[in-house]
Amino acid sequence: MNSVPAICLLRLSALGDVCHCIGLVRALQRQWPDAALTWIIGKNEFRLVRELPGVEFMVYDKRAGLAGVRNLRRLLNGRRFDVLLHAQVSLRANLLGTLLRADRRIGFDASRSREGHRLVVNETLPAVPYQHQAEALLEFARVLGAEPAGVDRAPPVRDEDRQFAARHQPEPGRAVLISPCSSHAMRNWTVAGYAETADWVIEKTGRAVILIGGPSAQEKQLGAAIEAAMRHKPLNLIGKDTLGQSLAMLERAACLVAPDSGPVHFAAALGTPVVGLYASTWSRRSGPLGSLEHCVDRFPEACRRYLGREPEQVRWGKRIEKPGVMTLIEPEAVIAGLRVVLDQSR
Repeated sequence: MNSVPAICLLRLSALGDVCHCIGLVRALQRQWPDAALTWIIGKNEFRLVRELPGVEFMVYDKRAGLAGVRNLRRLLNGRRFDVLLHAQVSLRANLLGTLLRADRRIGFDASRSREGHRLVVNETLPAVPYQHQAEALLEFARVLGAEPAGVDRAPPVRDEDRQFAARHQPEPGRAVLISPCSSHAMRNWTVAGYAETADWVIEKTGRAVILIGGPSAQEKQLGAAIEAAMRHKPLNLIGKDTLGQSLAMLERAACLVAPDSGPVHFAAALGTPVVGLYASTWSRRSGPLGSLEHCVDRFPEACRRYLGREPEQVRWGKRIEKPGVMTLIEPEAVIAGLRVVLDQSR
């Protein structure tokens, strides 16, 4: 593709995958600085990337039902794009893809396609076995000839949010953040595990522990339970910061401890080490890119215990969201990972 293209990216959710798409967008902008880039994105996810320069956002509100579809059609106003990067295979995304007019409609290969995805694209990414989800999204840039190697993947952070982080973390690179809650409850680690790990950080390293998370009842309850189970006092900011302030907190921290969730990807993209907690999902596919070596990953054991199979024998992307699966993660293993990360940050 030699001329300056008009490119539409369709990726509505979730927050972690939207974060992965930042590198894709920047790779396209590096290749074609004057390209017209349009991103169709979910209302909640838009908060993460709204400060990205040079991108026209069309925000889709799934909760609006048919009104949300009509609003997107109005925003499109019959426009035609040179390229559609159809970077989501959900039924909702595939239905919205039928509203988009584009000469080239690039989507996922057959092994990753579902819910009619192949019906709304005319080109596919190359099939790459065992490809990390972040790399799969960056593959859209490679198909167009825009090499993403070395591109900045960090979400934008505002100065006023950095001021919030500086108030709660006076010394940069010192505090250990714990984001205990995933949007999938079966991916959450145990209260006892979090409490033992947090107490070790405070007792053995003298570092502050800060709990972060959203305002949902589930997140607040889990944070309160961890705090009650601890011998020492963490700073509990769960439900007390915005998404932008959370990004600034992650940017300033020594490291993050969290299960498979958006914050592990935010932190990794910002260059902050992550001790990821994986058992219901496989870090090889959805772990924090750049911190995979620090993850405590018990997915292989979960496959053997719950499915009676080796991890390579199950479908790529398989989730094992069963009661008790996250108890396969031992606090000792998490603490060992933290020792390595914190020793490196001195």
